[in-house]
Amino acid sequence: MRRLRILLLGIMALTLITAAGSARAQDDNPAEDFAVWLEALRAEALGIGISAATLDGALAGVEPIPRVIELDRSQPESTLTFEQYMERVVPNSRVQKGRKKLKENATALEAVREVFGVQPRFIVALWGIETNFGQYTGGFSVIASLATLAHDGRRSAYFRAELLNALQILEEGHITPDAMMGSWAGAMGQSQFMPSSFVRFAIDFDGDGRRDIWTTKADVFGSAANYLSKSGWKGDQTWGRKVLLPDGFDTALAGLKISKPLADWQALGVRRANGRNLPVVAGMAGSIVFPGGDGGPAFLVYDNFKTTLKWNRSTYFAMAVGHLADRIAGQ
Repeated sequence: MRRLRILLLGIMALTLITAAGSARAQDDNPAEDFAVWLEALRAEALGIGISAATLDGALAGVEPIPRVIELDRSQPESTLTFEQYMERVVPNSRVQKGRKKLKENATALEAVREVFGVQPRFIVALWGIETNFGQYTGGFSVIASLATLAHDGRRSAYFRAELLNALQILEEGHITPDAMMGSWAGAMGQSQFMPSSFVRFAIDFDGDGRRDIWTTKADVFGSAANYLSKSGWKGDQTWGRKVLLPDGFDTALAGLKISKPLADWQALGVRRANGRNLPVVAGMAGSIVFPGGDGGPAFLVYDNFKTTLKWNRSTYFAMAVGHLADRIAGQ
């Protein structure tokens, strides 16, 4: 029995040593592992119709970017209050610049409005918040960033699909691999579309044969408006307004899941911030929200606010877009 126990212990030790050695070998060769993964991705891309020439140009020299993994792992939960966020995202300097951009691009923005019904001030506000009016669009290769995240494994299925979409965009000739730059997470161009959003919403508004959200403002504006329009935007409505609530207001009535006609909110004692009656528009409804938490400023928000949340699910973001749009328009 003693010899049998010694033999079993020896076998277990050998197994552990072999497994450890295999793990070390895999850890010591991440480039080889990535190369194998990339070859499989290439085969999948070929299978859905992306040409070898496109893949050669897009994937040549692509390697994992450690900084992308660092950024993905270290996304902090926002500790900004609503007031701090608004001060940071909607400063007076951005309002002034937004007014200037609205005037400079009036012709293109009005052309977009005629097609999609989206008011120019909202397009400019989104443009300003996303990339400071095209100034900061990201310095990462979209292909390399998405390949890094797709290979990493944390959200591999999502980023693999985005990478295949990005390769399809290259296949269609809308941009070159070297010019396809964006954020570390793969958001692209002046509108910061993920590749899947590009595929669904980007348009060639200027008719040159390319959907260019990187350098062509007409395409940037048209694509943003197309996104909002297809997401339910109502061109005859605004986004919402700050309101005063009556004493003893039941906060259980707050939240986006509860929507009431404006006349009903009026009957409950809700008033504009200046104390005047709410506008009563037939068929128009809204929800009460407290972006800074119960007891903070209250807002009555409409369908367009909810549509903005489809662009970015952050309540703070949607509030910033609405406020910036109003201030750009001098409201």
